[in-house]
Amino acid sequence: MMKKPFVTKSQIEEIVKKYPTPFHIYDEKGILDNAKAVYDAFSWNKGFREYFAVKATPNPILMELLKNAGCGFDCSSKTELMLSSAVGASGADIMFSSNDTPAEEFAYADKLGAIINLDDFTHIEFLEETIGKIPETISCRYNPGGVFKMSNGIMDNPGDSKYGMTRDQLFEAFKILKSKGAKHFGIHAFLASNTVTNEYYPTLAGQLFELAVELEKETGADVAFINLSGGVGIPYTPDAEGNDIAAIGAGVKEQYEKILVPAGMGDVAIYTEMGRFMMAPYGALVTKAIHEKHIYKEYIGVDACAVNLMRPAMYGAYHHITVLGKEDAPLDHVYDVTGSLCENNDKFAIERQLPKIDMGDYLFIHDTGAHGFAMGYNYNGKLKSAELLLKADGSVELIRRAETPRDYFSTFDCLSVFTKLSKIMDEERTS
Repeated sequence: MMKKPFVTKSQIEEIVKKYPTPFHIYDEKGILDNAKAVYDAFSWNKGFREYFAVKATPNPILMELLKNAGCGFDCSSKTELMLSSAVGASGADIMFSSNDTPAEEFAYADKLGAIINLDDFTHIEFLEETIGKIPETISCRYNPGGVFKMSNGIMDNPGDSKYGMTRDQLFEAFKILKSKGAKHFGIHAFLASNTVTNEYYPTLAGQLFELAVELEKETGADVAFINLSGGVGIPYTPDAEGNDIAAIGAGVKEQYEKILVPAGMGDVAIYTEMGRFMMAPYGALVTKAIHEKHIYKEYIGVDACAVNLMRPAMYGAYHHITVLGKEDAPLDHVYDVTGSLCENNDKFAIERQLPKIDMGDYLFIHDTGAHGFAMGYNYNGKLKSAELLLKADGSVELIRRAETPRDYFSTFDCLSVFTKLSKIMDEERTS
């Protein structure tokens, strides 16, 4: 099996005449079609809403696409809240799910009217001291501890996670929050990452639905929504089968009708906070082969590096690579595909079977639409790339320009240093 790029070699050859590699490019049609599929899958729930995880792809143009498709935004920092506000989101359009939260960020979330999702029991008092009240609508994050199991085995280890409240803390939190004026409650949990199984959401939902029934019965709190958070993944390798969002939605519905409806809780809204599933397959890093090296292994050096996509270096994560124009060529060469950082883990692929790569070939690195550009950094003084949007009509829009040295140097406050750097940049520009 092969992954198919959403752009062709001829398209890239036209694009690079205006926007040089490396760059991230996103597929507008793919994003919108997928968002519709998500909403169709949960259309049985009147209050359903997808709160896109801004951390995955914090670009306002892409956020506007999702907002127009009905999505809200899951934010974890003040700048993400600002981005959401900038694209017109406010109030219940925003879920603020953070941890170890500074007071100013709680204050700003409250200013926007965002739904605040408390990560820790001690945050109740901290929030009240910060904003002078407890909001009428509030959510709490739950961590059941132990390991999270499904029929195919252990999926993750919540007990080793820093997030959320214990069961006892959650029940006590609901009682305290209710006594302080909270009227509408949410339950939030994230128990496994990048699951490629249709069973994850229904299994998690069943656990949270049973918990919600117990919470209402014991505390008298009105559980208004249950947030399944993220965790629905994508198949990064070409041989893996992807999730069926329609089957996932149907599985959650089955648990809903089995547990919540008989308990008289058939009005509870279902929320999700997917980032990877919403965006990852619809973004790619396009880079050019610029060097080859023949020592103990065969290396292809490209003009991108871990600054542009750090998942392979950080996690050893697999990202499929297509050499554009050679989609049907035999995979008869074995390469390490590397960037130029002074770190040996700066590799997009290790001992990967690929067609023969010639200098100037364009490599399409798949599935970078989430946690790709967003995780970039400036080690070695490397600059972040541009982001482009491939529109549904085939045109291309620049949605974030590439960084320049001036951007990199702009935070130096010492005037004499910046003056010298400005002179160097001016000389470079005119040479």
